[in-house]
Amino acid sequence: MHEDDSPELTEVARILKRDLEIQDVSLKVRKLVLRICDVVTRRAARLVAAGIVGILKKIGRDGSGGSTGGRSRSDANIRRTVVAIEGSLYTGYAMFREYLHEALTEILGEDMAQHVVLRPVEDGPGIGAALLAASQSTQTVDSVQQP
Repeated sequence: MHEDDSPELTEVARILKRDLEIQDVSLKVRKLVLRICDVVTRRAARLVAAGIVGILKKIGRDGSGGSTGGRSRSDANIRRTVVAIEGSLYTGYAMFREYLHEALTEILGEDMAQHVVLRPVEDGPGIGAALLAASQSTQTVDSVQQP
């Protein structure tokens, strides 16, 4: 619905009729539904951005030096940070993706946000499980080898 740019918002009307069984919705109501979609999408993107920035802050990649560092943005050596994102919400929903980038820029500032790259990945849970298993495997082998 959110991407319906027709003058009469025909896609919005079609979805309301098909999925919610709401017949004969006025253009004014269709515009309101579209506005609600926009508000919900923007809020969801901002919540995701806040989570990403929270993790970046914790690991010291938000430009502030992290939770244990005392560096400020001015003396931090800013490196590119790649954040892996999985899911059709990010890859298939242009407005969500736009709002997410907008929120990251607002929270981090333009200078820092340009160093954060959001990269779509496939099979994120499988990759995450493999990395977790590998890290646990290494810890177990190291603890077994040490007397």
